[in-house]
Amino acid sequence: MYLPFFISIISFVVASVTSTRDVDVVIVGGGLSGLSAAKDIARAGKTFAIFEARDRVGGRVLNAHISNGEIQEVGAEFVGPTQDRVLALAAELGLPTYSTYTTGKSILYRNGTVTPYDADLGTGGLPPVDSESQAELASLVTELDRLASELDVNAPWRHPNAQTWDSMTLRSFAESRISLQDSLFLFETAIRSILSTEVEEPSLLYMLSYIAAAGNQTNTGTMNRLVGTKEAAQDSRINGGTQLLATRLAENLGPANIFLNSPVREIKLKHDRYIVMSNRVQVSAKHVVVAMSPPMAGRISYDPLLPAGRDQLSQRMPMGSIGKAIAIYPNAWWRNLGFNGQVQSDTGVIRATYDNTPASESFGAIMGFIEADEMRALDSLSQAEIKKHVTEDLVKFFGPQAANVSQILIQRWDLEEFSRGGPVAYCPPGVLTKYGPFLRDPAAKIHFAGTESSPYWTGYMDGAIRSGERAAAEIVADF
Repeated sequence: MYLPFFISIISFVVASVTSTRDVDVVIVGGGLSGLSAAKDIARAGKTFAIFEARDRVGGRVLNAHISNGEIQEVGAEFVGPTQDRVLALAAELGLPTYSTYTTGKSILYRNGTVTPYDADLGTGGLPPVDSESQAELASLVTELDRLASELDVNAPWRHPNAQTWDSMTLRSFAESRISLQDSLFLFETAIRSILSTEVEEPSLLYMLSYIAAAGNQTNTGTMNRLVGTKEAAQDSRINGGTQLLATRLAENLGPANIFLNSPVREIKLKHDRYIVMSNRVQVSAKHVVVAMSPPMAGRISYDPLLPAGRDQLSQRMPMGSIGKAIAIYPNAWWRNLGFNGQVQSDTGVIRATYDNTPASESFGAIMGFIEADEMRALDSLSQAEIKKHVTEDLVKFFGPQAANVSQILIQRWDLEEFSRGGPVAYCPPGVLTKYGPFLRDPAAKIHFAGTESSPYWTGYMDGAIRSGERAAAEIVADF
């Protein structure tokens, strides 16, 4: 459907290799944050150009075409309540949503045993561990929610206890509150599914700020909203796949304004205008939006140099490690067995799964996240080796019928040149209190967007859109 549009973009880029343009704003990055910034800048009557390193728009939002001609989302895919900006964009672009499948029992795979259970999927769905472990975990989550509610989402580093919370890892805090192995297992599983990190990697302050961000101006963020399905972050999906958000936005913005296959190598101030240079083209502008994760933005050469604090931030915020494996079947046979497709496991390549069957139910799909240490351990394996491990995991969870897979999609974001991980760049101890303001503070007329810089729904598509809208507002106010 969008092939002619992208052919026209590529043709324009190739024809423009030696050209120079003057625009009001250059946007570096054609993901949802950059495209959202462009939309608002265009509405304000300003001219713009978007540089995108990949041969497509969308960033870490990507539809993969499978052998039957349909699609699966190998990047960001879920939307839910309080994610106001992504839901508004979907509505504006005419993209309907449908509920994530939750009918039936979830599965806990623990110590080699499959235990089906009825889960309250709106509250995170605690698996059937002993009551003492459940109580211990619930107490920890309640405390995290309470501390997160005290933060100013726009400046969590200003809290009176910010230095103390930022000096410790999330693991050190959790282990000071819980002692039972089942409690720790469930907490570790939750953090991997949220950040794609191990519990010892982010600081406590960063995790509290991430929880606080899981809401909006009228709804306080909670841990359950991050991990839950119904009425939470995994509530719904977009019919046709989330990359349609990006491709339709790009179509509306026009191919002449978007340069694909154009990684930006240098941003240089000359007199009162910035010259943005890729391997194909250069454009001058009064303002620049760098709509990328901090570690990716740090790979650009800036003249004059960015403030030292911004550069230090880029050096200190690594990406989480994430991949997705999606098994395709002729139909969603596990539904007939009474399962909803959701698993939590203490072993294997994939340790959290969802039913990824489309709204049409024209085929069945189970999606598994590959996260943190599991993803890093697989970075050197072949696709065939990973697919073998994924199939073995699904057979352990669902039985021998899971081996009859038609196709397995594997997406390793760690190995993707212009992402190098996901879903978000996170802050280890000592980073947020020292360098947090540089996430959003402009450097002269260079503005920073990307989901990491959003006060709400950091790490999600909604946060990316909010960040682009905020950067556009900063620029429009300056003209």
